[in-house]
Amino acid sequence: MISRQPTGGRLLLEELPDRWRGLREAGPVRHDEAQGVWQVLDHEHVAAVLADPATYSSDLSALSPTQPDFETFTQGNFVGMDPPEHRKLRTLVSQAFTPRVVQGLEPRIEAVCARLLDEVADQDRFDLVDTLAYPLPIIVIAELLGIPAEEHRLFQEWASVLFGGDQLGEAPDMADLERALEAIAPTVREMNSYMLDYIRARRAAPGDDLTSRLIAAEVDGVRLRDQEMVGFVALLLVAGHITTTALLGNAVVTFDRYPETAAALRADPLRIPTAVEEVLRWLPPFPELGRRVTRPVVLGGHEIPADTLLMAHLGAANRDPARFDAPDVFDVTRSPNPHLTFGHGIHFCFGAPLARLEARIALNMLHERFRTLVIPSHEDITYQNPAVLIGVRQLPVEVGRA
Repeated sequence: MISRQPTGGRLLLEELPDRWRGLREAGPVRHDEAQGVWQVLDHEHVAAVLADPATYSSDLSALSPTQPDFETFTQGNFVGMDPPEHRKLRTLVSQAFTPRVVQGLEPRIEAVCARLLDEVADQDRFDLVDTLAYPLPIIVIAELLGIPAEEHRLFQEWASVLFGGDQLGEAPDMADLERALEAIAPTVREMNSYMLDYIRARRAAPGDDLTSRLIAAEVDGVRLRDQEMVGFVALLLVAGHITTTALLGNAVVTFDRYPETAAALRADPLRIPTAVEEVLRWLPPFPELGRRVTRPVVLGGHEIPADTLLMAHLGAANRDPARFDAPDVFDVTRSPNPHLTFGHGIHFCFGAPLARLEARIALNMLHERFRTLVIPSHEDITYQNPAVLIGVRQLPVEVGRA
């Protein structure tokens, strides 16, 4: 089943693909003069860049502004590491974050989702982000890590500061990034202190949780030090929920724009997993991934020098007509769907199975609880800064019950 025309006026989330298409018209690789970076825009070259960490490094420290609190945070942040350090940390988390562990979370995710929706059982209108899309994944990942889930509002505040992009425009340069780092440094400092205290407490009194298993795990006789654990656990907690939050909001907005799709999913819930994949392709929460070119290369016919910042544009790659049939058609039956939203290669998002599981359960339960779910006014939607995160901050919905 294919939806071709959305109803109503244009939304920010619908304008973004037009911008991405405009970028790609200049070719698969282009230089952005305003930002001073190279952009890779087609599926083939983006996948190649992400699959070659030796040439395209994830360690951007040499190109980024420095800030002491962030240097502490990044010690255990393996998203910004290359082999062999990346392999060590990735192997450690893989030991403790297995597919069996994730699948075993299904009953708990269902229980949390049900409790959150019970809290609005007497309301016909509520904010979907505040009610469900934010707290659900935060509570789940906090409980998995053994961190008190009742403090999820604090974690939400951290995520809002780190990923809100309030200090940035839609095309930030290095000066903008430096100002942003200084502005959010107090939040990072607070997060570092909280995590360090928690990790030390867990090391002294281990429990049956992911943090305790990470403390005990080792690779080649090496275990994580406390300071490495800070960035590691903070990454899992904060970045580990934001993708699901954005995914759920993007799904509800998109389904509202394509009512025949929403009706088909209600009629056949087995379509929801493929619909989730199409939402991920359609609106990737993180539209770009940065890489540092380690040696001079020729890419897409362009000579790119070493120590250059290169942005792999997932949003544009996911709409590449050379890889996807009818890429600008929202098709929840699309299969296969080789989108790059969760990355590619050694940095493929290990949290992808959890995000998919949470989205499937939440969307199923929304359909079960509510006969109708609509966005009464798109003017009331508040968006994230799309240069940082594609998603909504506030999403008022109106529901009808059987």
